[in-house]
Amino acid sequence: MSIGSSYSVGRATPGPPPLPDTRAAVSSSPRLLAAAVCALLGLALTGAFFVWTYPGQWLDGVLLPRAERGGGYAQQSSLLDPARSVLAAFGRTTTLAGLLGAVLLVGFVGRRLLAGLAGVGTVVCAVLVAGATKSALLRPDLQVETSTTHNSFPSGHVAAAMTLLLAFLLVLPARARWWLALPGAAGVTVIAGATMIAGWHRFSDALGGVLLGVALFCLAAAVLAGRPGAVRSAPGAAGAGVVRPGLTEGVVGLLALGCVLLLVVPGLRAAMPPGALVAVLAVAVPVVLAVGSAVYLLRSVDLARPVNRSTKG
Repeated sequence: MSIGSSYSVGRATPGPPPLPDTRAAVSSSPRLLAAAVCALLGLALTGAFFVWTYPGQWLDGVLLPRAERGGGYAQQSSLLDPARSVLAAFGRTTTLAGLLGAVLLVGFVGRRLLAGLAGVGTVVCAVLVAGATKSALLRPDLQVETSTTHNSFPSGHVAAAMTLLLAFLLVLPARARWWLALPGAAGVTVIAGATMIAGWHRFSDALGGVLLGVALFCLAAAVLAGRPGAVRSAPGAAGAGVVRPGLTEGVVGLLALGCVLLLVVPGLRAAMPPGALVAVLAVAVPVVLAVGSAVYLLRSVDLARPVNRSTKG
């Protein structure tokens, strides 16, 4: 009997599947914590400048001036009624409940239920923190003609929209996040612009809502990425093979956004006062940067629960 007939000499025997690479998540968690600290610092500086200083209150008033003789902040624009409709639809309890339910459903189907729960928690926390801050933060009367002592910093609507988008990014696979990033950022910008056109919030309120949402997301993502047993990307996924396609998709997305702006901005310029247009575009920039940074920081981390595979002895 030949030995070779019973044993495959020199052939590679199949081994267990490669283990997840934990180095990517270990490095992502500190970066996410650092991003959270930067966002909180930006939130504090934004509030301090726009709420407590004369130049800040004046700049808010220049971008979104009040109506004459002490009127409201609603802008004279053909987009006023659409803006109110958008805010009414987004603010409905059924709408928010449906979106939060969708986050949980996507998380459950993709074995990322814990990430879904964390995402829903960030949305609820954003609304509560924004409301508490608006109640506790005092807006001094600095004798700015276009300002009032009513504090509306930060915007709860914008914070909720921002955290909702980022919650969906938590429960999606890494390669699918880029495809939601651009339309999601556009949606957050629409909500932020609607709050300013309708006179519900100042520019600084919308910016504060974006920063608050980013800070809460980064904190939640850092905890998820650093927890014991979290599933990370496969070996080599954190290298150039994933980063380069992600960067390519990001560049393509930015180019597409530029084309959209070239088509949309002329129409907005005809429909909105100059200050309101500048305010909307000024909010769009940090929204896009924040969403792109969130996707990039999570590029090598998959928050899915590992599948238990039985091995034969």
